[in-house]
Amino acid sequence: MKSPHWATAVAYLSLSLPGTAHLCAQADPSRSTMWAPKLNGPAPGEVQILPVQGKVWTLIGAGGNITVQSGDDGILLVDTGTAAMSDKVLKAVATISKRPLRYIVNTSDAEDHIGGNEKIAASGEIIPFDQGDIGKVQNALSTHKASVISYLSVFDRMTGENGKWPARPEGAWPDNTYSSPQKRVYFNDEAVMIMHLPASTDGNSIVFFRKSDVVSTGDLFDLTEYPIIDLKAGGSIQAVLDSLNKLLDVTVPSAYAQGGTLVIPGHGRIADHADVVYYRNMVAIIRDRIQDMIHRGMTLEQVKAARPTLDYDARYGKQKGAWTTDMFIEAAYRSLSQ
Repeated sequence: MKSPHWATAVAYLSLSLPGTAHLCAQADPSRSTMWAPKLNGPAPGEVQILPVQGKVWTLIGAGGNITVQSGDDGILLVDTGTAAMSDKVLKAVATISKRPLRYIVNTSDAEDHIGGNEKIAASGEIIPFDQGDIGKVQNALSTHKASVISYLSVFDRMTGENGKWPARPEGAWPDNTYSSPQKRVYFNDEAVMIMHLPASTDGNSIVFFRKSDVVSTGDLFDLTEYPIIDLKAGGSIQAVLDSLNKLLDVTVPSAYAQGGTLVIPGHGRIADHADVVYYRNMVAIIRDRIQDMIHRGMTLEQVKAARPTLDYDARYGKQKGAWTTDMFIEAAYRSLSQ
């Protein structure tokens, strides 16, 4: 007699084959309820403050997740959330540290990550110039606000790039850009590695706090939905997959694939190496399914009808909102067809 484990293995194998997932879903209508229940987050309009590890905290509920690094040198933020939540973000940061805000790093130009730039940056100040402390000197435009760091193409889009994009207010613009694979800052007694990893656009950055062993990923990694792919801004599903693999290079588990390096996603709870591996595998499987369908000559509408994401939809899928499952499939299809 075949064991239940054998039957489970067959079920999962069939889900990995293009065009068969819908058959399994029909055979097991309860499948959509198999995922763990969602964790409680902050009430709408409120900001939740969570310690991560080392000198790093995260703020949840202000749009995209905000990362806070605090120490004797001051405060560094990764992203600023939406404009409407700026006052609550500043209040939350003040409960972590009363020291001045020195740096903001923008992981992309998505509105829920840079909306608070103007007001929040204006509340800070640049580290005073000290010729003997070259590692902390930055070429900022003003000393009366925090320095905003981003990849160069993020700056281009935020300034409007000669009318190609809607321009953001000048006070929100980055004043400290980089165009190399990474930018390094030594701040609060730890190395902070700002790494260019294209994903949703050609300008995504992640921020690795080396001593605290925490990575802030922006929209490269999102526990609440399929990865956003902005084709016009240079994003692609292959870029997402390549960058997730590079993220795993700096994400090290402590034991049994748990703990170790902690990961702050663009949205959702604090994660670790195992969560990134699962998300990477999901992107790779869906990429392969859609690529196979393209090779077989299937049109976009046929691919959508085949539902190549079905076995992940209960966890990441959305039928309405700013980024739906259909939008993800279409962006993946078009990026693989180029």
